[in-house]
Amino acid sequence: MEYIQKYLAELWFLLLEMAPWLLLGLVFAGLLKVYFPQKHIDKYLGKSNFKSALNASLLGIPMPLCSCGVIPTGISFFKNGASKGATNSFLISTPQTGVDSIFATYSMLGWPFALLRPFVAFVTGVLGGVFTNIFVKEAPKPASPFASFKLDVATVAGTESCEDDSCGCHTPKADDTRHSLVRAADYAFVELLQDIAKWLVIGFLAAALISVVLPDDFFSRFQGLGLLEILVVLLASVPIYICATGSIPIAAVLLMKGVSPGAALVFLMAGPATNVATMTVLGKTMGRKSLTIYLATIIGGAIVFGLLTNYFIPADFILSKIMHIHGDGSEHEMLPKWMGLGSAILLIGLIVGGYFWQIVRKKQRMTRSKGISIQVEGMTCSHCEANVKRNLEAIKGITMVVANNQTNEVKITGSGYKMEKVKETVNGLGYKFVE
Repeated sequence: MEYIQKYLAELWFLLLEMAPWLLLGLVFAGLLKVYFPQKHIDKYLGKSNFKSALNASLLGIPMPLCSCGVIPTGISFFKNGASKGATNSFLISTPQTGVDSIFATYSMLGWPFALLRPFVAFVTGVLGGVFTNIFVKEAPKPASPFASFKLDVATVAGTESCEDDSCGCHTPKADDTRHSLVRAADYAFVELLQDIAKWLVIGFLAAALISVVLPDDFFSRFQGLGLLEILVVLLASVPIYICATGSIPIAAVLLMKGVSPGAALVFLMAGPATNVATMTVLGKTMGRKSLTIYLATIIGGAIVFGLLTNYFIPADFILSKIMHIHGDGSEHEMLPKWMGLGSAILLIGLIVGGYFWQIVRKKQRMTRSKGISIQVEGMTCSHCEANVKRNLEAIKGITMVVANNQTNEVKITGSGYKMEKVKETVNGLGYKFVE
């Protein structure tokens, strides 16, 4: 019973420390989504040069995408003309951090890690893109001089291009007419929060368990081993999946238990950026060379930056900035207690309420939508749904797509399109079209 009480107390303490900053990060993520939409991103990733790798890494750092969401997004960029170098750069930098996790990192690990994480993500992203451009040669894409030429039949002839609605060309695309702030709040506190909620909860539960079960000097036996300690943490981090935000409480507890700052940084890098599912899809879509460079950049970057962190930044300095203080912690309080309590309650309410609200809303959308239903396996979050929707709606004849990752159902409205093209598009994004 004593261990259970201690575990629950530790879990609640972690939540109080992180909740206000996580909510603030979600606000910024929502504003970023609305005021810097997808269409502004695509045009910066097209060429196989240093600039495209630089742009991709810069664009990826603030985006709140974990590795499950970044894979279909990156592959979608690649399918729509982004170079392999820019795609790899985006895939490496994006899952390591995001505007939401930067604020959460500051709340629990202090400003050194809050600055170090995006810097390392940027550098490794650029390097991965540059190495891909050097070692993976892309076949030139032939371009017709008339490729961008479009003839508006209705304007030239003074008539519509068809006499009825059977072709679907008169059906306008459904636009979101809600106020921008409403869309930002919906994305931040419903879509994005539900995407990371599972791994965020797992991260909290695991961190509290580590804090209670392991003695404070457990990792002291690894101190002074340098590279070996980093390799042990790296070996454990690469195959598992945890999002950038969910990894923070675990890293904080590991530091408090004696893990070196460099090893903690390795966990914060490799944990969110790599997992078995990501590596499988990436190898299938972009080839083994791109996958090799992707892994080599993350693993090599983690080792190098881990060693540099241990060499140049004293562990005592890092520990002095960590907000996870056992005891009353009053000497390091950054925010009033009522704000932490209110934020924690609000966060729990949003996670629970958002879960049921999404179920109801997606069911209503599917019911209202008229069209052909197909099954698509592999959609795990709202970003997956958005990628399927955006890429299928780009197919000629399809006017609207509604996707539900909870039921794996995708409903297609339109006419004149080929189901084989739908299958090819879905499978090309890394999902599975179920016959």
